[in-house]
Amino acid sequence: MKLTSMLSFFRNSFAYFALGVLWLLHWLPLPLLRGIGCLLGRMAFNLALARREIARVNLRLCFPEMEEAERERLLRQHFIIFAQSMLDRALLWWASPARLSRLLEVRGWEHVDRSDQQSTLLLAPHFAGLDAGGVAAAMRVSGVSVYSRQKRQPVFDQMILRGRTRFNQQILISRKEGMRRAMKGMKQGLPFYYLPDMDLGRKESIFVPFFGVPAATVPGVSRLVRATRAKVVPVITRMTAKGYTVDFLPPWENFPGESVEADTRFMNQFIEECVKTMPEQYHWLHKRFKTRPLGEAGFYA
Repeated sequence: MKLTSMLSFFRNSFAYFALGVLWLLHWLPLPLLRGIGCLLGRMAFNLALARREIARVNLRLCFPEMEEAERERLLRQHFIIFAQSMLDRALLWWASPARLSRLLEVRGWEHVDRSDQQSTLLLAPHFAGLDAGGVAAAMRVSGVSVYSRQKRQPVFDQMILRGRTRFNQQILISRKEGMRRAMKGMKQGLPFYYLPDMDLGRKESIFVPFFGVPAATVPGVSRLVRATRAKVVPVITRMTAKGYTVDFLPPWENFPGESVEADTRFMNQFIEECVKTMPEQYHWLHKRFKTRPLGEAGFYA
């Protein structure tokens, strides 16, 4: 057996084993599942040194006024919440609709009302409950969303696809496919669950402030709304002791504005305000400030 084939065999075997463990965990009561997640989060904090430093840099950039000890406490909380949210995927992928309805408290769904035939963009920033918010929407309506393909983990990739399309008729688009299929779905009346706030590189990005730091941001929200005349309904999902609270907020007024840059700046400011309400639940493990303006030094070692 060739080395590449052996590596693929062991990688897939581990993936099936991990998914089997996740499937078993979904039978556990939520407090016990969260307790296991807490232990794993503490372990990850001590072992994932590179990710810990990335998150530490992000917190320092976004909360310079915060005492270092407080940022460190926030960092530890984030690792725990991140691990818990990963284990919660077992529930999102396999729990019965009845159980999910008890775990997902949905508020403001009336803002997704489609009786006016207007396209809808569901703006979902990268909080720990991102997948839970997507499931809450998928349980109520067919829609469109984007995901990052796991090329090195095809078993997990298929599970993600299956888990996110288990309710109604969902269209999942690879991030590399572009927005054409998403726009087509929106024009057909399907809400688009859109994740707007990651550094995807210099191409197609513009620099607008995020917590006062220039951040490479894809202006996709503004461009999609201008092309489809969609309304923007923010979806903010908060992890709670009982599960998740999913808030569908009122559509943005006077959006789009005077320019794509102004719209993107407004979006980042909106996300900032949401992050301040639950900073421990935002996705700090991503290199949000990796791409820098030309000539500016990077933040990450």
